[in-house]
Amino acid sequence: MALRIIFMGTPDFAANSLSEIIKSEHDVVAVYSQPARPAGRNKKLQKSAVQQLAEQSNIKTLTPLNFKQNEDIEQFIALKADVAIIVAYGLLLPKIILDAPKYGCLNLHGSLLPRWRGAAPIQRAIMAGDKKTGLMVMQMDEGLDTGSVALSKVIKIKKNMLAGELHDEMKIAGAKLLIKALNRLEKNKLEFLEQSKDGIIYAKKIKKSESKINWQLSAKQIINNIRGLSPFPGAWFEFDIKDKPASKPVRVKILSAIKVKLPKNIKANPGEVLDDDFTIACGKNAIRPILLQRAGKSTMGVDEFLRGMDKSNLLVLK
Repeated sequence: MALRIIFMGTPDFAANSLSEIIKSEHDVVAVYSQPARPAGRNKKLQKSAVQQLAEQSNIKTLTPLNFKQNEDIEQFIALKADVAIIVAYGLLLPKIILDAPKYGCLNLHGSLLPRWRGAAPIQRAIMAGDKKTGLMVMQMDEGLDTGSVALSKVIKIKKNMLAGELHDEMKIAGAKLLIKALNRLEKNKLEFLEQSKDGIIYAKKIKKSESKINWQLSAKQIINNIRGLSPFPGAWFEFDIKDKPASKPVRVKILSAIKVKLPKNIKANPGEVLDDDFTIACGKNAIRPILLQRAGKSTMGVDEFLRGMDKSNLLVLK
């Protein structure tokens, strides 16, 4: 028998899961998403990817600010869902909501729990230099990603893989894992195991201050940070032109880069531009940007970025 499902999610990562569930035999009785937010240069209200997909599919869509109003709680309970599926929803759910569906609430989380509980598991895994990550379908409880796990899938983090690339691979694999979980749940064959008490690490939300490149760090760590923050929010630095002291520093994002090992006889200050290829010294070794993006401009390769500049006159600001 097909399951009655409430789907709760907001970004593109979640929309992919919703799309696969809509195509399945199961019945999505309602979709919850965060309210439209200002976006783009004109700051126009923009509906989330999940809300847009739900409306295109003629599915009842609700966007409460939270679940503190009795009306919102009663509306959720009245849907009489078998299960709620949560994928990157972005709102805390009270116990009364977690307990309302027949089988509770299942969450798709983008890490191998208990490593990287929290808001930014994909970015944090890359920034930490992890060689693998994964996806888990878990039973939600009142803790932060503390529930028992039913299914998991390991995802290899390839060398030089960017957060955007890992995100896209995981959203496809995650949707398949959810369908597998729902099919088992339908047959009452979805089993759960408690998470390990060892290896708990929290994936805190990315702070704006973390996006600025700290050239005192090693080239390895800087590249991991660049990869983990690409394409959004993007790791950035500022540069100036030495013979134009009155000019305003220009902010630039580095979206990908390679490590350059420096000979021991080369002494360079962190942040110093070393050659015409725009190699930049770090606390240990150096990096060479591959893809960059100036503020308000499109992404470009390093050759295009440097075109027309006096490379000997560039100064990377600390």
